[in-house]
Amino acid sequence: MSAAENRYDEPRDPRQDRPLAGLFADLARESANLARSEIALAKAELTDKASEAAGGVAFIAVGGLVAFAGVLVLLASAVLGLSNVLAPWLSALIVGVVVLAVGGILAYVGKNRLSPANLRPRRTMNTLDEDKRWAKSQLAR
Repeated sequence: MSAAENRYDEPRDPRQDRPLAGLFADLARESANLARSEIALAKAELTDKASEAAGGVAFIAVGGLVAFAGVLVLLASAVLGLSNVLAPWLSALIVGVVVLAVGGILAYVGKNRLSPANLRPRRTMNTLDEDKRWAKSQLAR
């Protein structure tokens, strides 16, 4: 068997027979596709994070409103305390403290939902790291 006959029997990578310009065109096209995919993923993930942030803002707002109602009740208890020396203002004071505690808890939960760690686009960052490793491996060939 000659060397020429043996050459056709081996499986070959079709990329080896392509001109360099064709390979660069493929690289440019695939890089553009990759960039578009990463941008689409980032948009989707940021949309999810924005809805999470909106939920946190809603908790803060509701917590603020409940705390404001607690302040109003505490003011009413002060008024009742001045007018009637014991029982009515004491009950209003207890209700006011409970309402303030509930408002504080709601505001705390909302604040935790807005932490930077919860808003970080993890999936996008992971895929960008994978793409970086892939690109390095392709350049190393």
